[in-house]
Amino acid sequence: MNYWLMKSEPNVFSWDDCAKQGRSEWDGVRSHQAQNNMKAMKKGDQVLFYHSNIGLEVVGIAEIVGEASPDSTDDTGKWIAVDLETREKLPQPVTLKAMKAEPALADMAMIRQSRLSVSPVREAEFKHILKMGGM
Repeated sequence: MNYWLMKSEPNVFSWDDCAKQGRSEWDGVRSHQAQNNMKAMKKGDQVLFYHSNIGLEVVGIAEIVGEASPDSTDDTGKWIAVDLETREKLPQPVTLKAMKAEPALADMAMIRQSRLSVSPVREAEFKHILKMGGM
């Protein structure tokens, strides 16, 4: 199993929006590096759901339930999407500020490449963030 962090602007597609939908297509990603990360995702991989721009915090855990397939929002056929389902909301969100203050997360891809919308997370980092979030 692998671990990931996926960012979404909560005023566009929030944790609550994703939870209401059940199974959601994670579409609209137009970064080659983020796309490569999505192509590497497998069913069962765990995802930290991060609210970007507004909130700047990890709010919950989701799971990849559908591997790379054509992005329904792309008319060119160039981009892919994955499907995910929410699993559990964190008892307390973990802010970007709190993550940056943690030495154990200093090498986290999301900290080093803050503009990347889909990034890998090491298992130890994943568990550390869950602990910070009250799990």
